Amino acid sequence: MTSPVTSPVPRPATDDDVPAVVALVQSAYRGDASRAGWTTEADLLGGQRADDAMVRALLDVPGSTVLVLDDASAGDGSLLACCHVQERADGSCYVGMLAVRPDAQARGLGRVMLGAAEARARAAGAQRLEMTVIAQRAELIAWYERLGFADTGERSPFPYGDERFGVPLRPDLEFRHLVRSLPTR
Repeated sequence: MTSPVTSPVPRPATDDDVPAVVALVQSAYRGDASRAGWTTEADLLGGQRADDAMVRALLDVPGSTVLVLDDASAGDGSLLACCHVQERADGSCYVGMLAVRPDAQARGLGRVMLGAAEARARAAGAQRLEMTVIAQRAELIAWYERLGFADTGERSPFPYGDERFGVPLRPDLEFRHLVRSLPTR
């Protein structure tokens, strides 16, 4: 296992990064490779987590940014982490697709990416970050809560039948909505 770069600086993704973003997200959440990290959804969902068209669409939306963290030690264009930040008209930014390569997890890179998402949100004038997390991911929800997110009590259904988001392996999946205020500085 190699160590990630020591002072990572996330940057906005470009079209050239799309295949690496898709590979990273897939490796962090789906299939046997994802079991090397703690963020796996392999027992909840099969199939894909993201594809090229989905990531390219995120890059094309106004106010939408996919942030990536390069693996400087690899020198091959591979990524250590990514996340998506979407500005919303209600004064919030939605954060999603936070992924850290399984062999680089538990080293603070998720916090680095959330910090970059927060900086992006603050620059956009947002007062809060919002996200949805699969309700059955108790350990992930607990991690977000330790970082200041709170459960709003709102739930939304998983998009069963839309394989762009994966193939559910159980019938009770739903999303919990989390929020974190961004106090003014």
